[in-house]
Amino acid sequence: MSEQIGLRVPEKAADRRAGYKVGERYDTGLLSFTLPTLEAKAYLAPLTPKGARMIRNVEPEPADYRPAAGFTHLRLPEPETLVDGMLMGGFCPDNVDSPDAEHLAYCVKVFSHEYTPGTTRIYLRSTIEPGLTPPPGS
Repeated sequence: MSEQIGLRVPEKAADRRAGYKVGERYDTGLLSFTLPTLEAKAYLAPLTPKGARMIRNVEPEPADYRPAAGFTHLRLPEPETLVDGMLMGGFCPDNVDSPDAEHLAYCVKVFSHEYTPGTTRIYLRSTIEPGLTPPPGS
């Protein structure tokens, strides 16, 4: 899934999970992994567009929120429902300057959740256009 989204997963990432949701018009790629918090911040820094920053989730979705392409399918909480330790943002191919995004074809929503002190889970959700980006396993 890392290749379909166009982002590298750090070698030290643990608890890697990925999913692919086929949609009517666009498909969605889901990717999640954990890193020590300092490494998560270093991974996300070059992916944050210049002049932007990740923001806190001040208007969380209700606990029963289930988007069409959700992380619950990966046995994870939906990041939009989390508040404590949650930061969210996004980036597109034309507004990041990172070798980690060299194969990025579509915009990515990113969530960073420090769920225990010193440990952060990264959530990535990206639209994938069928026919341009092959689905996993093809």
